Amino acid sequence: MKNTVILILFISMQFSFAQRSFTFEGTEIPAATKAHFKIPVEYSGEFTFIPVTVFNGAKTGETLGITAGVHGYEYPPILGAQRLIKSIDPKNLKGTVILVQVANLNSFLNRKSFMKPEDDENLNRVFPGEKDGNLSEQIAYYISNSIINRVDYFLDMHAGDAAEDLMSYGAYYRNANMPEISATGKRMALALGFDHIVTFNTDGKDYMKMDSPSLYTSAEAFKRGIPSIDIECGRLGVADIQAAEQVEQAVLGLLQELDFTSNSKEATQNTVNIIIDRTYAESSVSGIFYPLKKAGDYVIKGMKVGYITDFFGNIKETVYAEANGLLLLILGTPPVNKGETLSVIGQFEQ
Repeated sequence: MKNTVILILFISMQFSFAQRSFTFEGTEIPAATKAHFKIPVEYSGEFTFIPVTVFNGAKTGETLGITAGVHGYEYPPILGAQRLIKSIDPKNLKGTVILVQVANLNSFLNRKSFMKPEDDENLNRVFPGEKDGNLSEQIAYYISNSIINRVDYFLDMHAGDAAEDLMSYGAYYRNANMPEISATGKRMALALGFDHIVTFNTDGKDYMKMDSPSLYTSAEAFKRGIPSIDIECGRLGVADIQAAEQVEQAVLGLLQELDFTSNSKEATQNTVNIIIDRTYAESSVSGIFYPLKKAGDYVIKGMKVGYITDFFGNIKETVYAEANGLLLLILGTPPVNKGETLSVIGQFEQ
């Protein structure tokens, strides 16, 4: 009798840890399996779809949402997401991962930096979207209400597009009124393994108001009370395989930190620099930009970082660093339009 009780207890414990099937788009995904989905989107005769993979782990746990390709010309996160399809093993997973490989597929296929040719929208400026809006608005609405609303943690992955010389970093959302969620986001960002972490301080931001659009993909998640982080990895629209591998390893490290997977290796103790503020510089003229610095350089306020000429070689604007700090991004190609971002300088935590 005693052995029978012990056996029943053991079986009960097994079932309590076993993952149940996960329902997505009306499909039951059994435990320890993955499933691929093509989510159709249509507007005024224009069609696209959102490729999504759902990994349902062998054990019960929380849910992580990941988006890549919100900007279709940012290749390393998209290639990193393709690698994750194989490197995330649902048999060794606790909980569920919902991975959007290419959120903005038409932008990707048409080699467009930000804007979708069908609706001239920047997908990362239309969240939470509209159910019956244009293609971008519908994609944002779907991600907001069919993915973000189901997750406990959220990651959006970006890179420098064709015009952007950008250094790689992780980032997290912070708000003074959300200390626990902010602290979890910081822990997540640190787990990515980048040398630099940028703090997205949302205090006083209009997009955090309940009656204002959140605009950004991960801001929509954070606004809903979900710990949210970003990856920026890759530059100048290059399909850099090393950057794609770095994205893949960053996500696998995050899964370990959040207890979705077991720790397979000892964590390395890297020195991480926390960036608490950013200074943007915009062009006051259109013309040809000549950068004198590159992303990752440390600059001093007043230092010359580039100049802009007209189309006859005459200098129209000299660009100076507007703060001390790390050059997170600088325009890396010659064309420049009035009002475009020329550089972003990050200031360190003291």
